[in-house]
Amino acid sequence: MRITTYPVDKTRVIVLKCQKTVKIMPDTEPVKPVKVSTVVVHPLVLLSVVDHFNRMGKVGYMKRVVGVLLGANRAGTLDISNSFAVPFDEEDKDDTVWFLDHDYLENMFTMFKKVSARERIVGWYHTGPKLHRNDVAINELIRKYCPNSVLVIIDAEPKDLGLPTEAYVAVEEVHDDGTPTNKTFEHIPSEIGAEEAEEVGVEHLLRDIKDTTVGSLSQRITNQLMGLRGMHVQLQDINSYLEKVADGKLPINHPIIYHLQDVFNLLPDVNIMDFVKAMCVKTNDQMLVVYVASLIRSIIALNNLINNKIQNRDAERNEGKDLKKDKPKKEEDKKSKDAKKEDKKEPVK
Repeated sequence: MRITTYPVDKTRVIVLKCQKTVKIMPDTEPVKPVKVSTVVVHPLVLLSVVDHFNRMGKVGYMKRVVGVLLGANRAGTLDISNSFAVPFDEEDKDDTVWFLDHDYLENMFTMFKKVSARERIVGWYHTGPKLHRNDVAINELIRKYCPNSVLVIIDAEPKDLGLPTEAYVAVEEVHDDGTPTNKTFEHIPSEIGAEEAEEVGVEHLLRDIKDTTVGSLSQRITNQLMGLRGMHVQLQDINSYLEKVADGKLPINHPIIYHLQDVFNLLPDVNIMDFVKAMCVKTNDQMLVVYVASLIRSIIALNNLINNKIQNRDAERNEGKDLKKDKPKKEEDKKSKDAKKEDKKEPVK
């Protein structure tokens, strides 16, 4: 049997005598995975994780749940667009005893691949809320499906303000004393991102769960208060970082210092008299509106109170007149009844 090879578009086409053509891809080196610099978590993933956590909480008491993350790596930005739950159990007393159903994982990923072929396994998640000792071993299992696996801890019951997600990637920790290296997790930045269709869906969900008994003003004040609390927490973190840098506990990170300098540059100078005067005028104008509105509200309340008093007085007078009119009618009816009785008592002659 003769075999003829023709180069076509960097592939080798082998023509056999039986007129069958088989394409054989060239022997290329495997593409190195792009290092992940930022993790973007979509709202659909958050909703899926919270639903998974609540469902398992109803079945039995579980400290955390585990699942697989699907998405794509776009030039160092890991876009996590979907996820699915995986059966998982672990021993509370012994961290080395745990179970993850990888057969179920493979079957689920096969079905997800039929729906969306672009989504690949990019990592896994658990509801933490912190790292566990057996996370490294679980990550080694997930690396069989994704070499550059990412761990995202999603807090299903957040108690503090801020993002409920924390992303980590496994790295080799090298010791200076020559001891063997071991695996550890390195923190990477994470954020919440959504496409336009997802934003519309999230807005509809928030509209459905909104408390209709509360006014819009109280909701705005509550949102502003939550925002101020979040800003206070961030300022505390900045203060703690700067104190540690000043004491020499942490090295100076120039990009962070540049960002802080940009923040300080955007702050207004409150020592300028024109700025102080403009703030006073604006504050006085706003307080005048509030004062006039309070006066109008008080006048309307007094007017309604006076109208209510007048209506009650008129109603009492009308009731008295009706009673006086009904009394003579009752007396006449009584006299007529007495006369009829006397007529019946008279003997017949």
